[in-house]
Amino acid sequence: MGLDVGSRTVGIALSDLLGLTAQGLETLRIDEEADDYAIDTLITLIKEHDVDTVVIGLPKNMNNTLGPRAEASQRYGEMLAAAYPDVRIVYQDERLTTSQAERMLIQEGNVSRKKRKEVIDKLAAVLILQNYLDSQP
Repeated sequence: MGLDVGSRTVGIALSDLLGLTAQGLETLRIDEEADDYAIDTLITLIKEHDVDTVVIGLPKNMNNTLGPRAEASQRYGEMLAAAYPDVRIVYQDERLTTSQAERMLIQEGNVSRKKRKEVIDKLAAVLILQNYLDSQP
């Protein structure tokens, strides 16, 4: 399972059974300011899809340092690990995946700004998970 963690949404992607391709699943609504991270909903999805590894996008700065969003992604991973220790958490460098996802949607030509906003996090999660899958031996 791949996650693109934002302050208001978490894009979710799943791999096929062979671990070759990533497909978008859904986007969870969260609210960082209200400490509502939808961890229980995520755990339900993990169990439902028999997930053993969760790949969380780590939005590093271009100079390879960790900024506030990367730290928030790590906190999300720590919360998930504490709530459900049966799943392995892996972090994947996700620099520019959201902008790459947006470019892909714009190139489609018929995807409105509103529709892009609805699917961008899910597509970013697909890119995060696919990059991870491609890096595995």
